[in-house]
Amino acid sequence: MTRLPGTVRGLMTALAALLAVTAASATARATSEPKAPGDFVALRSVDPTIVQEMRYYTPHNFVGERIDGYRRPVCLLTRPAAEALHRAQTRLLRRGYTLKVYDCYRPQRAVDHFVRWAENLDDLTMKPEFYPRVDKNRLFEDGYIAEKSGHSRGSTTDLTIVRLPAKPTRPYVPGQPLVPCYASKGERFPDNSLDMGTGFDCFDTLAHTLDPRVQGVRRANRLLLKDTLEPLGFANLAEEWWHYTYKPEPYPDTYFDFPVSGESLTSTR
Repeated sequence: MTRLPGTVRGLMTALAALLAVTAASATARATSEPKAPGDFVALRSVDPTIVQEMRYYTPHNFVGERIDGYRRPVCLLTRPAAEALHRAQTRLLRRGYTLKVYDCYRPQRAVDHFVRWAENLDDLTMKPEFYPRVDKNRLFEDGYIAEKSGHSRGSTTDLTIVRLPAKPTRPYVPGQPLVPCYASKGERFPDNSLDMGTGFDCFDTLAHTLDPRVQGVRRANRLLLKDTLEPLGFANLAEEWWHYTYKPEPYPDTYFDFPVSGESLTSTR
């Protein structure tokens, strides 16, 4: 057997030790991550028919990059909220529609990412689409960004309605030309949802659920979403047509920070 020179053996030993330390560190980080309480579930395990387009896992959002804490493009919710969405979906399927979720549980680290982005007034990458009529230095004052989010409590979801059969949505390519979120449906970024008058996460008063300027089919579509969800226990945030919270919340005062990933769940029921 050929003997390696002492210096080579020493380097290989040092490399092996370094790899072992790196692997141990990664394992420690994974095991030290906070976990979800047992009554959090993946929405897909409760209703696999609801479409999921998890925007904060992608760069197509007002920040322009994947948001911290979104490890997988999955919707996590408290079980009562997920089961209520299943009941809403059952009603819509009978009418030829499906729900589509854009966001569900949101970890505190993601909210912190939003805050850091909002404080950086030089980053205006996504302004032409998501907040063309709002000065970035007013995002906190106008209530578009806050240091806490109801999403972090696990019973809030951002969602819309899609007519069946659901057509795929063209993926966003970073750097492509951006169109205001309040432009007509044929002009703004394509979305397979019903026309709600604005796109999702539109920082504009036109996104207020009952804004009187939104009439006709667009208003009817917003009311279809509202009238489907509210009888099942969901409360709408008046400033955002897409934002609904299931009541009563199991965790009304707790803001969780476990990652958005199936690995965060402690129950497979």
